[in-house]
Amino acid sequence: MEVALLGTLACEQRDRLAPKTGGAFRLIPLPDDAKREEVAGVLARVPAIVTMQYDRSMPAAPHLRLLQVGGTGYDGIDLGFLAPGAVVCNAFGHEIPIAEYVILAMLQWCTRFIEAERSLRIDRHWRLGGRTAGPYQDELAGKTVGILGLGRIGRALATRARAMETTVIACTRSPQDLPAAVSWVTGPDGLDEFLSRSDFVVVTCALTPETHGLLDRARLARMKPTAVVINVSRGTIIDEEALYTALRDRTIGGAVIDAWYQYPTRGDLTVRPSRFPFHELGNIYMTPHSSAWTVGMIERRWQDIADNLGRFARGEPLSNVVHRG
Repeated sequence: MEVALLGTLACEQRDRLAPKTGGAFRLIPLPDDAKREEVAGVLARVPAIVTMQYDRSMPAAPHLRLLQVGGTGYDGIDLGFLAPGAVVCNAFGHEIPIAEYVILAMLQWCTRFIEAERSLRIDRHWRLGGRTAGPYQDELAGKTVGILGLGRIGRALATRARAMETTVIACTRSPQDLPAAVSWVTGPDGLDEFLSRSDFVVVTCALTPETHGLLDRARLARMKPTAVVINVSRGTIIDEEALYTALRDRTIGGAVIDAWYQYPTRGDLTVRPSRFPFHELGNIYMTPHSSAWTVGMIERRWQDIADNLGRFARGEPLSNVVHRG
């Protein structure tokens, strides 16, 4: 069976995916710079595609039955452009490193470890030391961690955050079957109260029409003036201008942002992540959408993709179905 690897991101995993499928598929790489006629010829016949992006700017795939997304988010897939009967599945494996990233971000915010290390090593100054009457640092224990979206990432985070002696609360559209680590939960109608109670607001929900711009100026104003928002999902869940303004004017305490509003191309890795100068602010940590990027995540994710391709070939029920055409 032929399977198209559409886009450079998918093509880069060909050597990882092939042995996991036992050679049962012919994996056809179609990188970003592939000629359109080549892409059109392959998509005209394949029953399965692995990709992160598929929209109306691309050739049609009339025989498509499985579109396997190479990650969890499928906002890059134009569901209305798919052939009738096509099924879309996503893949996970990222919840462990992202949960660990959030714990690290919260600990750093409380302890200011990076600043203290750089002050001593680079500036060779003891101004942040305990023996030199430096400023007191904070502790994560005792804080309230609010998790917005209680899927795989949110659940993995809840367990780890509770182990750090925090109070874990959540806002989710499906407040059932909660992990024991969550002490209070609300639905979307309780979002304002959720925001007002949280010391850290961690965005882990999916980007959907309902969550696009969910944290706007009014919602950010509901947060404590000392609270920190951490976004490890999709940038546009938080209104870009509203976030910049809230940080600049210090109406919230700060932010740790891993998911952005503008992304680079392979030809230019210097693209700024936003049209606003977040980099000039002193109350934000910025990372380049790297929270999930670990060897363990890649291995788990592409094993799941290989397993799903096997199910597809055998006519078995597929895992992680997010759309049926």
